[in-house]
Amino acid sequence: MLVLDFGGQYSQLIARRVRECGVFAELLPHDVPLDEVARRQPKGLILSGGPASVYADGAPALRTELLELGVPVLGICYGMQAMVLTLGGRVEGAEVGEFGRSQLMVSEHGRLLDGVPAEQSCWMSHRDTVFEPPPGFTALASSTESPVAAMEDPDRGLYGIQFHPEVAHTPYGTQILETFLRDIAGCDMAWSAASVVEEQVARIREQVGEGRVICGLSGGVDSSVAALLTYRAVGDQLTCVFVDHGLMRKNEGNQVVAAFRDHFKVPLIAVDAEERFLARLAGVTDPETKRKIIGEEFIRVFEEQAERLDNPRYLVQGTLYSDVIESGGGTGAATIKSHHNVGGLPDDLEFELVEPLRTLFKDEVRQVGAELGMSDRLVWRQPFPGPGLAIRVVGGEVTKERLEILRDADAILQDEIRTAGLYRELWQSFCVLPGDLRSVGVQGDERTYGYVVVIRAVTSDDAMTADWARLPYDLLERVASRMINEIAQVNRVTLDITSKPPGTIEWE
Repeated sequence: MLVLDFGGQYSQLIARRVRECGVFAELLPHDVPLDEVARRQPKGLILSGGPASVYADGAPALRTELLELGVPVLGICYGMQAMVLTLGGRVEGAEVGEFGRSQLMVSEHGRLLDGVPAEQSCWMSHRDTVFEPPPGFTALASSTESPVAAMEDPDRGLYGIQFHPEVAHTPYGTQILETFLRDIAGCDMAWSAASVVEEQVARIREQVGEGRVICGLSGGVDSSVAALLTYRAVGDQLTCVFVDHGLMRKNEGNQVVAAFRDHFKVPLIAVDAEERFLARLAGVTDPETKRKIIGEEFIRVFEEQAERLDNPRYLVQGTLYSDVIESGGGTGAATIKSHHNVGGLPDDLEFELVEPLRTLFKDEVRQVGAELGMSDRLVWRQPFPGPGLAIRVVGGEVTKERLEILRDADAILQDEIRTAGLYRELWQSFCVLPGDLRSVGVQGDERTYGYVVVIRAVTSDDAMTADWARLPYDLLERVASRMINEIAQVNRVTLDITSKPPGTIEWE
């Protein structure tokens, strides 16, 4: 199923919901060349919502050729309005917009709304409204501000809904999508993220042949799953390089080595580069300078290891589908010269990329990881920045002492959050150490002058926006008490309650 993106905020979510229904979906720009659409031989098209008015100058237009491919088409919100305008119906700006929850009244169920209640709630987000469907269409439903909230022309395989079936606020949205996918488009509903394992293994074998492959392994779920898929495909032709820059969380380096070298038996070179990185970071306080130093030094270490391995031709990269979409890709082959996970490799380090996760979203990567036998701890590891703890020692120099304080504080936070059963409910949870900030305290009837630890915990679906997590007070009390009692240099613990926006998730 192809989802054509007209700029809607829910476009990625449509593709994800279709996949959850058991049908592989690909998200492409609305103006993707027609030969690219035909080449994929889709079972159907879904036209997404979008922020524009169909009458605005420069508004994305719907090409009539897309409606004449001989496959069913479902227009959602703007996608429906564009279909109406193109085919001769009437869509106009309404006196009152319809945003948020609305009541849907079904007058005729037709094929698309078969089996759903005659009255139901749904989620709307539009100002233009369809007043008359195009010739040949039957109006199926209305809402308070939408005379035509659903329509269909089964003879031509064209369907439209004004509301958003992909959001959780439309209770019967998934059922409507399933009807379109299974009963109208004839999809077999058999796809799953786990089913991609054998497919990707075969593709990697075909691409690599007898060549040598290298992977910069960070220990995160993306690079880990990409490495395991590649190892299953080509075995010892793969060598993973794990650079321990001394900026990881407590015992994390040992866990990565134990999992890949000892458990999965993947050829692994572990490079202890802590002193090398700390020497480069000495005296540096500016966050961007820190990032550049760490990225550059990583490249130098990676170059050295690649040379020792006779410069393998292929490089494994944990590129996700969200990365492809956000970079404007998805219609052609990967450009082969860089690796975003290792800070950006230089132009003179030329590899052919192996990207087995390129069609998967983050949650699907986790499913593949579980299918490959990865532990829950690795599969559900929260996102961790490439520069590591260096950007969580803020406003001051990164030193060995400060890293140890931050590691110990973070370990306490993670331990208590896991014990409380909240780890998987949070997008990220971590500690920040304002490097040069000290505070006065009283411990054992004596004055102390110690470090301040900041707790940061957020909930999010995609990290584009985030809300601060409402952690239980008793949990916060235990965390603060343990940090102050177990880490001699800490005498104050604070909580960051800033959402994104206006703040960012990380401090630097």
